[in-house]
Amino acid sequence: MSEIAGNIERIRAKLGDRVTLVAVTKTVEPERIAEALAAGVTICGESKVQEAKAKIPLVSGRARWHFIGHLQTNKVRDAVDLFEMIQSVDSVRLAQEIEKWADRLGKTMPVLLEVNVAGEASKFGMKPEDLSGALAELNKLSRVEVRGLMTIPPAGKDPRPFFRKLRELRDAHGLPELSMGMSHDYEIAVAEGATMVRIGTAIFGERKRNEPGE
Repeated sequence: MSEIAGNIERIRAKLGDRVTLVAVTKTVEPERIAEALAAGVTICGESKVQEAKAKIPLVSGRARWHFIGHLQTNKVRDAVDLFEMIQSVDSVRLAQEIEKWADRLGKTMPVLLEVNVAGEASKFGMKPEDLSGALAELNKLSRVEVRGLMTIPPAGKDPRPFFRKLRELRDAHGLPELSMGMSHDYEIAVAEGATMVRIGTAIFGERKRNEPGE
């Protein structure tokens, strides 16, 4: 068994059957992604549209792709074309742009709304108090399907209260999905109700550079 396959096996044992593993593949070579797919990974997460655009054609068609990084409006067309879910919708304006391109491309785009639960100035995401109004606007869109919420808790702090707050927000709005938890805190996220976790380092090892999103 390869190191990647062994890592995935250990992670899956902790996730159980009800939590979806999103393998974060940013900066990971197609050959190593293939190892993860062979070990049972089905969903890969990318945070840069340009990197994904170059990489996806080189990876087996078995892979399904989620966008997990900050999405600029000028990259929406490619994102809608390349990905089957966008996990990081942080504004009504972005959702409206996704709606426009999804309509032109003839597809429905499932999304998660990124919530800045801690109110960090350095992070993207909707304010918790703005979520109800945003959902009211997004529910008017026909090509954007809001499936749930996503967050990244503050570094260096206990993530539990932030995960709990996101779960409470999700429950209050009757949404099914809760994407939270990364390599260093996914077990806590699962205990707090995550339905998706975004794991890269614990599968593929340390990256050349440290970026948010995983």
